[in-house]
Amino acid sequence: MQYRRFYYLIKLQYLGFRYHGWQKQPDVITVEHMLNKTLNYVLEGKRFKVIAAGRTDAMVSVNQTYAELFIYEDELELDEFFELFNKNLPQDIRCLGIEETTADFNIIQHPKLKEYLYFFCIKEKMHPFCAPFMVNLQEDLDIELMKEGAKLFEGEHDFYSFAFRSNPETKTIGTINTCELTENDMYTANFFPEVSYVLKVTGEGFKRQQIRLMMGALIDLGRHKINLKDLEQIIDGRNKIKLEHIAQASGLILNSVNLKS
Repeated sequence: MQYRRFYYLIKLQYLGFRYHGWQKQPDVITVEHMLNKTLNYVLEGKRFKVIAAGRTDAMVSVNQTYAELFIYEDELELDEFFELFNKNLPQDIRCLGIEETTADFNIIQHPKLKEYLYFFCIKEKMHPFCAPFMVNLQEDLDIELMKEGAKLFEGEHDFYSFAFRSNPETKTIGTINTCELTENDMYTANFFPEVSYVLKVTGEGFKRQQIRLMMGALIDLGRHKINLKDLEQIIDGRNKIKLEHIAQASGLILNSVNLKS
């Protein structure tokens, strides 16, 4: 018996602090695992499949992304499903919307523009409630130098040094549309430090842990462990410089995924 297949695009957001990333893994809690568990309950055991627009690492949060949902038996009544789905999702995962799509849509191959944010504060110890959202670097960094360094990432480069565990088949040429470090006025709370910072990066695609490796290099720049010329050399992938400083995951947020028309 052959089932008709229905196609849907789900818009999601989640706090990643308690999850071991997106992808389902044995013996740990992941976002994909909780999503599938909820869908299995809401769809009452009907066959389905979910494919994400991209995977996130452990503790990384997402403000807005997409997943493609395939259902093999019955068409959804969208308003009813949306309400029931959100009611049963964990409190740290929310469905922002759902719409029907077509068989020729492919969430993996469809052109996307992604914006990542990395939040951090320096000097004094931060309030523990900040831990899911930003990284506390209890030292005095050269923020102005880090701002200069961030702009060096813009444009097309061979990001060999920023591709975690790359192999000879890994495509390391990529383009970063914007990369800037500013004071944080995007996310605020009464327990946040008086001054915090955010690195904003936009581009069509990024390698595994690329933003965290970039942030690690900028932290080293702010510590004066490297200078701007050193950073230029690292960004030039022809030099094949392997980086070891991967910034902590908890400060990273996938802020938005925009699907290009």
